[in-house]
Amino acid sequence: MSFLELLTSLTPILSVFIFLVLFRLPASIAMPVSFLVTALLGYAVWKIPFIQLGAATIEGIIISISILWIVFGAILLLNTLSNSGAMGSIRNGFSVISPDRRVQLIIIAWLFGSFIEGAAGFGTPAAIGAPLLVALGFPPLAAVSLALIADSSAVSFGAVGTPVLVGVDQGLRQGGSLAELVSQQIGNQNMLDYLSSVASQTVSIDLFIGSFIPLLLVAILTRFFGENRSWKEGLAVWKFALFAGFSFTIPAWLVATFLGPEFPSIIGGLVGLVLVVPAAKKGFLLPDEVWDFQVKQGERGPEDIPVRSMPIWLAWSPYILVALFLVVTRLDFLPFKTWLRSIKVGWTDILGTSISTQFEPLYLPGTIFFTVMVITFFIHKMEPVQIKDTFKSSFITMKGTMISLMTAVPMVRIFINSDLNESGLLSMPMELATLMSGTIGDGWPLAAPLIGALGSFISGSATFSNMMFSLFQFSVADQISAAPDVILALQVLGANAGNMVCVLNVVAAASVVGLSGKEGQIIRITLLPMILYVLMGGLFGTLLIYVL
Repeated sequence: MSFLELLTSLTPILSVFIFLVLFRLPASIAMPVSFLVTALLGYAVWKIPFIQLGAATIEGIIISISILWIVFGAILLLNTLSNSGAMGSIRNGFSVISPDRRVQLIIIAWLFGSFIEGAAGFGTPAAIGAPLLVALGFPPLAAVSLALIADSSAVSFGAVGTPVLVGVDQGLRQGGSLAELVSQQIGNQNMLDYLSSVASQTVSIDLFIGSFIPLLLVAILTRFFGENRSWKEGLAVWKFALFAGFSFTIPAWLVATFLGPEFPSIIGGLVGLVLVVPAAKKGFLLPDEVWDFQVKQGERGPEDIPVRSMPIWLAWSPYILVALFLVVTRLDFLPFKTWLRSIKVGWTDILGTSISTQFEPLYLPGTIFFTVMVITFFIHKMEPVQIKDTFKSSFITMKGTMISLMTAVPMVRIFINSDLNESGLLSMPMELATLMSGTIGDGWPLAAPLIGALGSFISGSATFSNMMFSLFQFSVADQISAAPDVILALQVLGANAGNMVCVLNVVAAASVVGLSGKEGQIIRITLLPMILYVLMGGLFGTLLIYVL
């Protein structure tokens, strides 16, 4: 690659960093500009045919519609619960478990979020967890940033194992069959068994990384959002935070090792909640001093907000229904999954190219959110005026998000579909990955997670990241005589980390709590934890390959 070609391949990454993070432009401005720059350089420098650019753009718009449906459903459900008075009851219910904000954060963002990630994926945990935290009195910026950071370890097995079962599996295939190199390496081993070994390896490494995420969450909470700006106040709950961390990762490791990649996050999240919630009620491993935000003079605290008298089970019933519907519609042995996936919306061979895309509207979490929202109108006995206000406020919230996603996703698809060009180059992500591998050589285990994170950051999905780079990672592992399953595990872990800063997730989560325009500020907070996660993964991977 020439320098100009290298600059072009980095455009989607650099433009997002410059416009969102450095210039602090809202995503509704930064993403359209980034899209135009990427498209122009792709045409002029990468020599992507105009028809390919158009097809990738249309593909991106179709994909963005599916994401917008999820976001809109999450916003509708949030506003429904706020208008019905359920959020006030939920807030009071958490106060019964513990008034300590550090504990509330761990239970909602880490454990409940991990369960939702295992059931649904699609960035759903942040879309559900962030508004719950806001309802409890967390600042919106803290709620979104910390929910994104928490949605990391569980991503490996999100949406019932999709990043591994679909992402890694499809990523190791060429033309529908296993790539020759992969077939030679795994021999007669069943592919599902091989994927299970990758899953087990992933969680084995994550035991030493993901288990510390709750501690990192509370430390960031007190340092950046507390009155005293103190790391110490967060670290004061280190015993409880580690207990909560291992309460998820150990069950997840056992499930991944003995049952496979489908249910580690779901079962890990459930077991964690069963262990941690009673422990929090009893004050187990918690310091005597309760930590809370400072309420400024004249500002209403969450306890001052009027609360409609509602039984806690009734207030929680919509979220219980969401979790229940997500699980039963994702299980293969039940008929619902097949029924819901039978209806597809999309476009095959867009504009005569090989680019095709489709989504299943009834299977998306947005449909479940919408269904539960309708049920909530009735079970919470809401008035027609409340229903009208719910829809009106939800549509208003969506305005900036629509512009951001309708340009961000097409930019991503141009980046990914850039393999068809007149310059004799691979796709932009593969050229970048090849350049890195050639430069780094035997130090690749340190860099492998970064490739996974890059894939998630750009594509908006850990599954897409694994699809893009699994075969590449496998090939590099073969070249440096490293265990391919370990390198693939590092790819999966890196894809988890990229989820924290993924532009699509940030835009979606920010819109749910009314923070559209603050996306760059969110990324500045989540960037350091992402880098830390990637570095730790690389270090443990290097130890496994070259030392242990």
